[in-house]
Amino acid sequence: MSKRFELLNTWFEKEDVETVLSHFLKTYHGKIALSSSYGAEDQVLTDMLVKIDPMAKIFSLDTGRLPEETYALMEQTNRKYRIKVDVYHPDATEVEALYKVQGINGFRDSVENRKECCYVRKIKPLRRALEGLDVWITGLRRSQSPTRETMRLIEWDEANGLIKLNPLIEWDEKKVWDYIKENKVPYNVLHDQGYPSIGCAPCTRAICEGEDLRAGRWWWENPEHKECGLHLNRS
Repeated sequence: MSKRFELLNTWFEKEDVETVLSHFLKTYHGKIALSSSYGAEDQVLTDMLVKIDPMAKIFSLDTGRLPEETYALMEQTNRKYRIKVDVYHPDATEVEALYKVQGINGFRDSVENRKECCYVRKIKPLRRALEGLDVWITGLRRSQSPTRETMRLIEWDEANGLIKLNPLIEWDEKKVWDYIKENKVPYNVLHDQGYPSIGCAPCTRAICEGEDLRAGRWWWENPEHKECGLHLNRS
């Protein structure tokens, strides 16, 4: 990590989340956005952003295979906050080509297949969503999984050529849910059914007691592989 980002992390690591968000929203006005998958953390950040700036840009990726409960939360969120979250979809031609090669659930046959599915349905739409931005805000937390333990509050995303801001990086699970309850933030009802992390319907299951928070994502793979590729390239 460059000296600039080390300095930025030193400056902001003791500040509360609202202060960090306020600074970046003001400094990068019109060039900053929250990427929301409608998880608990993203809902917390949506609530904070709208309170700071009702016109703050928020976008989401609709892979075409999300749970019905996630679509319901999309609508609920728009109505509660009187916003219109931008939604990006995968290219239909590329999805059709993927189906011809893999079939409907071929992503379970290998890590390579699964990553290709994520590439078509998530990574390419993300790149379109990030066009013209200088900063993207995420709901990543360090304690979520082994693949996120070294992430920092402020990072440079080499793959996408912009700053990645992770305001909740130091939060634990309890702090997230305390905020949701105290502020009456809408959340995905699947969380109440044992789903701490929610992605595409066929790639997500409830977890058992004692399993880590990401155990229900791509559960047939080893823990070190459990990223779709959105958050691996950074420096």
